[in-house]
Amino acid sequence: MTVPEPAPPVIETRAVVKSFAGVQALRGVDLTVRAGEIHALLGQNGAGKSTLVKILNGVHPAGSFSGDIRVAGRPVSFRSTSDARAEGVGYVPQEIEVLEQLTVAENVFAGQTGLGAGVLVSQRRLEERTRALFAEIGLAIDPRALVASLTAAQRHLVMIARALSFRPRVLMLDEPTASLSGVEVERLFAVLRRLKAQGSTMIFITHRLPEVLAICDRATVLRDGRVAAEIGREDFDAERFIFAMSGQRLQRLYPHHEPPPPAPPLLSVRNLTIAGRFGVNRGVSDVGFDVRPGEILGLAGLLGSGRTEILHAIYGRIPFAGEISIAGQPTTIRKAGDARAAGIALLTEDRKRDGLLFNLPVGANITIGNLGPLARNGLVRGGQERSAILAAMRALNVKASSPQASVMHLSGGNQQKLLFARVLMRAPKLLLLDEPTKGVDAATRHEIYRLVVELAEKGVGLLVVASELEELIGLCDRCLTIADGRIVDEFRRGEGGEERVLRAVAAAQARDRETTMQASQ
Repeated sequence: MTVPEPAPPVIETRAVVKSFAGVQALRGVDLTVRAGEIHALLGQNGAGKSTLVKILNGVHPAGSFSGDIRVAGRPVSFRSTSDARAEGVGYVPQEIEVLEQLTVAENVFAGQTGLGAGVLVSQRRLEERTRALFAEIGLAIDPRALVASLTAAQRHLVMIARALSFRPRVLMLDEPTASLSGVEVERLFAVLRRLKAQGSTMIFITHRLPEVLAICDRATVLRDGRVAAEIGREDFDAERFIFAMSGQRLQRLYPHHEPPPPAPPLLSVRNLTIAGRFGVNRGVSDVGFDVRPGEILGLAGLLGSGRTEILHAIYGRIPFAGEISIAGQPTTIRKAGDARAAGIALLTEDRKRDGLLFNLPVGANITIGNLGPLARNGLVRGGQERSAILAAMRALNVKASSPQASVMHLSGGNQQKLLFARVLMRAPKLLLLDEPTKGVDAATRHEIYRLVVELAEKGVGLLVVASELEELIGLCDRCLTIADGRIVDEFRRGEGGEERVLRAVAAAQARDRETTMQASQ
């Protein structure tokens, strides 16, 4: 039997070395991505993935690193992202970057000219070209729709379409499923499989090993700035990936946690109702539940179900009607300060937009909002603040050179642990977690799971939103399924799984469709 010749390389790096302030991020990385494949780029936070991607995308320009880049066998030199795009390198970032008040078509071709006569752009032509592109890649989104009206999954698909509009040789996708539910991941994968069938080449950067097993053809694993393994599809194995990324084998993914004993509720929510605002938040109708001390309660559901809005209402970030009680006492929460005073803390989903302050160093990011106990007569006591910062960094295993280090240079996992350190400095009674493991590697996820369980065992109540249903089911004592702003199911650990959640959501959607049809008759 003749073994087929491997496809030619589309993009390559050779002996790439990159340092930041004397710290080596990449130590002679060789990467080869072949035509027509979906190539996984894996590694723990801090392994060098983001640095390598920024070099391939021209963010770190030629001259700021040593080594070579080749596109289609030809040496190239990128001085900017425009140079990389001109050479056929497309990039879709993890963070959603769209212009919400423009249409889908305007977002897809944002920044491009030549779509009309002279300096004017024909809206009709713009929409026609968008429809043609969507038909080619299998997207069913109205080009005339405002992006503000789209779900997070649809917005990510618009970003992919924008990158594809430049007809790249290779498309880099950075954590494209980080905020998507299981159903939405499958829709995205259908698009990627169609692109592959058409001959597209992709680099798929992710922390989610099941997705690598499901869709990728080859994988390169980075560890400590070096290539730890190159693995072909025939040798894919989750344990092998984990060992290559960490150098060790992870034990039980979800730490053992006994459900808390019966006790009066720590948090009681009754008749919680939120008015939906177009493009801002989804509506919630008459939601009620309790969280006991030491309980981990999960809110499961698809994006747009209202799960995040429930957290933000409890924390005072969006207006609501209804009643909230803490430890049996009715509590008025109109703003975040009211929630903090009641012992409630929130870890937001988007650490870069809502969490981190990149103009402040590591230490200040921990103590910001927590300076009261560290001050006397209105002046912060520097020695006490530094001691508190170092203690928080040790407790959360935040890996930074010093409290004065730049937040920008921390890995995603360490940035997330930094936010945990900030919210825990107040010793909250109730902790609201919105996508607590978003964009972090397998080892850091394990640390976060262990931290959540330790907090529960100390009597803290936890309310968790996560798009990965497996995570909620493995970690939580009890889960509520949310669909269209309502609770449609409830089950304890061991009583259900992903199938139960999806079935409950589908049944609720079917009931809503039937009600709408009856009302229109």
